[in-house]
Amino acid sequence: MYTYLLFQLVGVLFIVAALLFFAYKLGFFKWLIASIKRLPKLGLVALLVGLGCIVIGGQKYSLHFAMPPYIHSMTPDNKPPTLPIPSAVRFLLDSRHFERVKDIGANPASVPAPLNRSTSETVKMHLTTREVISEVAPGIYNNYWTFDGQVPGPMLRVREGDTIETSITNDPSSLHEHNIDFHAATGPGGGATLSMVKPGETKTFTWKALQPGLYIYHCATSNVSVHNSHGQYGMILVEPKEGLPKVDKEFYVVQGELYTQGGIGKKGLVLFDPQALLDNNPTYVTFNGKINSSPIIKVKKGETVRLYVGNGGVSLVSSFHIIGEIFDKVYVEGGLGDGALTNSNIQTTAVLPGGSTIVEFKTDVPGKYLLVDHALSRMNKGAWATLEVEGDPSPDIFRSNSPEDHSMPKHKSMH
Repeated sequence: MYTYLLFQLVGVLFIVAALLFFAYKLGFFKWLIASIKRLPKLGLVALLVGLGCIVIGGQKYSLHFAMPPYIHSMTPDNKPPTLPIPSAVRFLLDSRHFERVKDIGANPASVPAPLNRSTSETVKMHLTTREVISEVAPGIYNNYWTFDGQVPGPMLRVREGDTIETSITNDPSSLHEHNIDFHAATGPGGGATLSMVKPGETKTFTWKALQPGLYIYHCATSNVSVHNSHGQYGMILVEPKEGLPKVDKEFYVVQGELYTQGGIGKKGLVLFDPQALLDNNPTYVTFNGKINSSPIIKVKKGETVRLYVGNGGVSLVSSFHIIGEIFDKVYVEGGLGDGALTNSNIQTTAVLPGGSTIVEFKTDVPGKYLLVDHALSRMNKGAWATLEVEGDPSPDIFRSNSPEDHSMPKHKSMH
């Protein structure tokens, strides 16, 4: 099993030896020594500048950013989770010209209204794949690959039995090919085999929504894990023929993973880290593509809420939980219709990579609540968001029995 390592080592030694031989024959070393003798101060300045950059930078970068030959993959096409060298170089050269999106995070409230119809129809939908730059957190910028310039992509809604005519366009500014795989579609690749689009190209395909449920869609271009870990996923709800029970508010939230070089908190434009992806060690874990310091969901006391929750990540199972709330009803793994499982009075529910769940609850007490992945170490990587409930206090349900001490500073409690 060490054969390929031996061949690589021998290959590197031969290449180094050849370069040294050519340098010697061309007189490079003589010229270098003569130049240093003539310009000692320049050599000293260069040395000091180099050392200064290393100290100030204070950050090591792995050598495998631009698709090294020694990263291997056992995917069906043996394509490793790295970026093609031409695309990586072009991105670095043209990054200033990439579209800047002010807020990459999809609005959780952008859920299409219930369909309220009793017949199946032909539904036309169009999505555009766009590669953009936006903030993960203040001062930290990432190259996102998206559907319609947001993460997750738009929440889609159809009815069981509908025929869906899907068009996908790859924006001309993209550096990569893209496609779409609907987990709700029955057929090879969920549509991926019919929708591969080069930059500037558009393709259309038709599929039928045979089974109700909440499903993920994502780009399935190889290497799939690379595309998904750049933010290229979304959700589609296939309503059962009888529809869903009425609630006051509906929202959608998708957990995702970003794999970047430089570690948590590194400022500036961060680069994709394929080794971290292979190691299942995301730098950031996000809800709706970014770390949200302000409330992303606002509701009023007494309202019934339905959350459509997905997991667009490629490594982690989410333990979805709202601190201070209990789910009245959970549609297990996003299943709907005849035979689908539901649970009641649930504290935490699992959301698998490429999977989903639906949770419902009533807002009984006002205040701010945290949505988290209850594998709580992931909060350090950004796996949290805020839900705010407005309204009058509910002392019959939740109150303090201790007098407020104004001499002590107030501390925020998360549990």
